[in-house]
Amino acid sequence: MANIVRAALVQTKWTGDTESMIQQHEQYARAAAEQGAKVLGFQEVFNAPYFPQVQEAEHHRWAEPVPDGPTVRRMQELARETGMVLVVPVYELEDSGFYYNTAAVIDADGSFLGKYRKHHIPQVKGFWEKYYFRPGNLGWPVFDTAVGRIGVYICYDRHFPEGWRALGLAGAQLVYNPSATSRGLSAYLWQLEQPAAAVANEYFIAAINRVGVEEYGDNDFYGTSYFVDPRGQFVGDVASDKEDELVVRDLDFDMIDEVRQQWAFYRDRRPDAYQGLVQP
Repeated sequence: MANIVRAALVQTKWTGDTESMIQQHEQYARAAAEQGAKVLGFQEVFNAPYFPQVQEAEHHRWAEPVPDGPTVRRMQELARETGMVLVVPVYELEDSGFYYNTAAVIDADGSFLGKYRKHHIPQVKGFWEKYYFRPGNLGWPVFDTAVGRIGVYICYDRHFPEGWRALGLAGAQLVYNPSATSRGLSAYLWQLEQPAAAVANEYFIAAINRVGVEEYGDNDFYGTSYFVDPRGQFVGDVASDKEDELVVRDLDFDMIDEVRQQWAFYRDRRPDAYQGLVQP
C-alpha cells in the first residue's frame, strides 16, 4: 500500500490585524482538513505583517513566547480540532531582548513537538531582519509527527545548502519553507533553488510565500507557493502570484526511498573531504 500523505500550505495577503489573520488561517485549516489534508504549513510570521521592511522598535509588539504565547496555544487547539500536523511560523520572544524568527511544529493531537529558529538573517533594503531577529540556535531539528518526519527551513535560509543537507541527514521526509519573498531577482531563484534542494537531498519541499503589497513597505510578495518532489518536479500546479490560495497535494513518501536507491547521494557523499567548507 502506497504511503501517501495529503499535505497543504496556505499563502495569503496581510488582512490588517492579527485576529482576522488568525481567523482566516483557521478557516483555511478547516477547509484543508475537509479535503483530507493531514499536515498544513503557514507563511513566515503568519500572524503579522512582514514588518522587517522597516526598522522600528514598535514592531517588537508582534513577538510572543513559543509555545506559551496565545497564537501557538490557539494553533494547538486547531490541530486537535482538525487532526492535522501544523507548522506555525511566528515572531518569538524568548526573553527581554531575545527575539527569533521561529516556526512551531504541532502534532495532530495538539501536542507541541518543538520549534525551529531561522539561522540565516538578512540585512538589506526591505529585509532589515537583523534589527529584529537573533540567529537561530536550536540546530536543525526534524520532528516525528503523525504523518512522518517534518523539518523546517525559513525564507533566506533557502540560499544556504548546508541546512537543507542537515535536515536530510536527520531523516526529513518533508521540509516546509515559509517565506516572505518579493518580486525581483528572487522570482527566478524561487522556482530554481528549492527544486534543486529537493533533488540534492531527496525529500519533498513545501515552498510557501506571502502575496500582495503590505502597509509597512512597498515589497510586492509574489506567492507562487508549491510542493516539489524528490525528483525536482512540482506536485500539481504552482499557486497564484497575486491571490490568496490553499494548496492541497498528495505526496507519495515511497518515492523518497525509490529516489535514494536510484541516486545514492547519501551513500556517495564524502564528509571526510569537506572539512574546509566549515572554516570561516
